[in-house]
Amino acid sequence: MASLKITKKHHKHLNNPFPSNPKTLPCIHGNLLFDFQSVPSEQIYNIGKDFQSNWSSKNGGSLCIFHKSQPSRSMWSTVPGRSFVSAAVAETEIEESRGSFVIKDRDIHSICNHQTIDNIRTIHTSDIVLCANNQDFTSFSNGLDQERQNKGIQLPALLITGKIFCVKKRKNSIQSFEFIEKQQSTYAKYWMLFDQKNKNQIGFQVRLAKPKVEHRQKLSPRTYGYRAFISKFGRIRRLRVGCSRYFSRKRGIITVSPAEEENVIMKNEGVTDFNRICITYSSEKSEKFYGFGEQFSHMDFKGKRVPIFVQEQGIGRGDQPITFAANLVSYRWRPQKLPDWIISGAVVGLQGGTETVRHMWKELQAQETPVSAFWLQDWVGQRKTVIGSQLWWNWEVDSNRYSGWRQLIKDLGARDIKVMTYCNPCLALMDEKPNAKRNLFEEATKLDILVKEKNGDPYMVPNTAFDVGMLDLTHPKTESWFKQILQEMVDDGVRGWMADFGEGLPVDACLYSGEDPITAHNRYPELWAKINREFVEEWKSSLVGKEKEDPEDGLVFFMRAGFRNSPKWATLFWEGDQMVSWQANDGIKSAVVGLLSSGLSGYALNHSDIGGYCSVNLPFFKYQRSEELLLRWMELNAFSVVFRTHEGNKPTSNSQFYSNHRTLSHFARFAKIYKAWKFYRIQLVKEASEKGLPVCRHLFLHYPEDEYVHTLTYQQFLVGTEILVVPVVDKGKEMVRAYFPEGEKCSWKHVWTGKLHSKPGSEAWVEAPIGYPAIFVKDSSIIGDTFLKNLREYNVLQRSCN
Repeated sequence: MASLKITKKHHKHLNNPFPSNPKTLPCIHGNLLFDFQSVPSEQIYNIGKDFQSNWSSKNGGSLCIFHKSQPSRSMWSTVPGRSFVSAAVAETEIEESRGSFVIKDRDIHSICNHQTIDNIRTIHTSDIVLCANNQDFTSFSNGLDQERQNKGIQLPALLITGKIFCVKKRKNSIQSFEFIEKQQSTYAKYWMLFDQKNKNQIGFQVRLAKPKVEHRQKLSPRTYGYRAFISKFGRIRRLRVGCSRYFSRKRGIITVSPAEEENVIMKNEGVTDFNRICITYSSEKSEKFYGFGEQFSHMDFKGKRVPIFVQEQGIGRGDQPITFAANLVSYRWRPQKLPDWIISGAVVGLQGGTETVRHMWKELQAQETPVSAFWLQDWVGQRKTVIGSQLWWNWEVDSNRYSGWRQLIKDLGARDIKVMTYCNPCLALMDEKPNAKRNLFEEATKLDILVKEKNGDPYMVPNTAFDVGMLDLTHPKTESWFKQILQEMVDDGVRGWMADFGEGLPVDACLYSGEDPITAHNRYPELWAKINREFVEEWKSSLVGKEKEDPEDGLVFFMRAGFRNSPKWATLFWEGDQMVSWQANDGIKSAVVGLLSSGLSGYALNHSDIGGYCSVNLPFFKYQRSEELLLRWMELNAFSVVFRTHEGNKPTSNSQFYSNHRTLSHFARFAKIYKAWKFYRIQLVKEASEKGLPVCRHLFLHYPEDEYVHTLTYQQFLVGTEILVVPVVDKGKEMVRAYFPEGEKCSWKHVWTGKLHSKPGSEAWVEAPIGYPAIFVKDSSIIGDTFLKNLREYNVLQRSCN
């Protein structure tokens, strides 16, 4: 019996509710056997037009895949004599705390770690039809045929079939294995398919039949490669185990009384299917693994476990060349081009009401600050709770706080300044709000479009000091209802919004679609982005032929939660809630790592809150945004795609851009520096929409042969190819160590002094006092020269460094 245990820890939420690493399934090692009668000793197989696979029976058997243009370079290979497909049945525990999740493997009931290969062959269209008559293969072949027709899979494909099984050692034999008589042995058939996706990519699929139990069966050494069991293998330098998947099944739910934790739920299922699949293959010593979505602690994930599960602030936190990267990113996602207004000047995050906005606008005008928009997240009004001031999650303007709302938007619009707001897919109870015009929670309840509990009641999701209902985005009525809310907001003149959350769907919720909530959890932010994006496109289409507004000067929404297809739908991303600290795993350093790791994962347009977000103000435990941190974060974000401030969760505890003359003038200065490379930013945003390349890039994308750049995390990054940024991310530091990569023919020019650094592969200590971060441009490049020219025109190119 396998079970899923769900533990609610909402009351333990602070910043890191899960400080320790979760228990996970160990690396699975097994042996490989193959049928000499059906599997050749050596064979090359075609995969599509551009790839081939080589099978060799030497050293216990191995498989490798290579591109025809580079037959000597293996793209993927198995470990000789070792199984590369395995599976297990294990119990799972999920701990949940307000949008954060940790997944643990508990008791492991069965591991099929040994593998046979019964057949290796290429398949064509006719083979798919024939295979459909095989009962075990029907669903697999039908799915393959549909995928081939829909996505243009290039045949032939490579199909490997066989069994995975578990065996026990005989007491008197060290290297030989066999099924022991009168004992049970579990086995299952598998199918593994490799097919060409495009000229640079191979895809793979693994399917398993239901596990079976046999008695009194022995393996015959005359049938399978017995030498695979008795040969001694040399030390394998590196192994990578991946593609562990949680398969969704319908489960019964049993509520049990918790001993120490609250809201513990158990879901039980019989052992009818494996719920873990592992693919094991070899990794060269120099190989690195990047991406895995937006991560904040690491760039290279080799040797690390990375659960792919959407949640607040990523998972795993603890204190080829450019063409390949472009093809990799652009295969699935084509981010959309941003309107110019959002990248023309600062996006000022502010709260307080109409008069506060008007006063701050005068202050910014006095500093000649380039401003694109005011982002007013408290447009819905604020309430006092036990943790301070929080928003009313009822998506309509609070006419008391923002009196003359439409006139404010109109007045700012006359100066080419947009107004942006805030919303999310959750709704709060409105019983205590005196001036609410609509009660969206009540409307959604009557429409029956909220996520439900098992008993049919709305699932009330804890959110700090209050609970909220969550929209069921799988319900057919939800989309049109929420789009109407967005329409009313835009009719007032709003031109952008933060589309927050999306990561918090409870894993024990009930959805209209009937799908397993664990499967739906990662899909939820995609649906949330899709609704917002469709509204943006519908609004844009409604303006065609009308003179009141340029359709190209469109709407923008930005999100933090996302999964595979989110970049296809969302217009812009931000990194979520960093701590207001200098820390590597959850502070300003993590903002750089998150920016670069997300860029490698298809999130080409991303940015962070200037100054961070999370403050903590408890006795003996305080995190408050210092002035120095705020100023350094302004310097950092002046070189990201969007330059946006946030007051944080405790505005009065944090230094703000408007706190004093120094912070205000520094903010104005770096808004001008941000504006000075707008011409290049427009080019990079266009490139992102066409090729999927991020605006801010890790150096290895352009200098892949330089081994040193692979070791960099938050120390420095590229903006496009022409600007090198070495940010100050340590308290009290006024010098940084800059590295100038190998493979660059141009010299790097220091922006403030004009000093040239001409030696590739060299380092230099560079002065970087507050206001003059270490920024370099390529010498004599059109981009660099134009940037410097603009800095002079804005009077911010004082050469005060030695």
